[in-house]
Amino acid sequence: MTDAPLTLNINGQDRRLGAVPDAERLLDTLRWRAGLKGTKEGCRTGDCGACTVLVGGEPTLSCLLLSREVTDEPITTIEGVATVPIGRAVIKAFAEAGAVQCGYCTPGFVVALAAQLGRSTTRPDVETLIDGLEGNLCRCTGYRAIERAVELARKAVP
Repeated sequence: MTDAPLTLNINGQDRRLGAVPDAERLLDTLRWRAGLKGTKEGCRTGDCGACTVLVGGEPTLSCLLLSREVTDEPITTIEGVATVPIGRAVIKAFAEAGAVQCGYCTPGFVVALAAQLGRSTTRPDVETLIDGLEGNLCRCTGYRAIERAVELARKAVP
């Protein structure tokens, strides 16, 4: 295993991250090297969705991906999603719907929902959006508040 310098495009900026082990997961690189703590570590097995980020615009579980596998792809974390109108609309919808009880799963839900809304050329129906979140788990709010957030976000995004 080598520790070689690594540069990743994170939230629209190239970030030189110094010596990164070949086997380091993207989740760890984002949290501990880039200082972006919004991406959460839940299960480390790809079962909960808390670590969801966008890689090349697609929702991706950062706990299952090595950092070196994405050197040529733009990475967007919750911090980056929060800077664009769709992301802000989704965050507002989650807050208004009370879908953020402990907040641990929220970044993964927000990133995944914002990606769905952002890539759709037509307004998807609520059921389709909810189906698109099936890999994200919440252990606190139950899912009704999250479903309300999806409905609000769908209405807020043109």
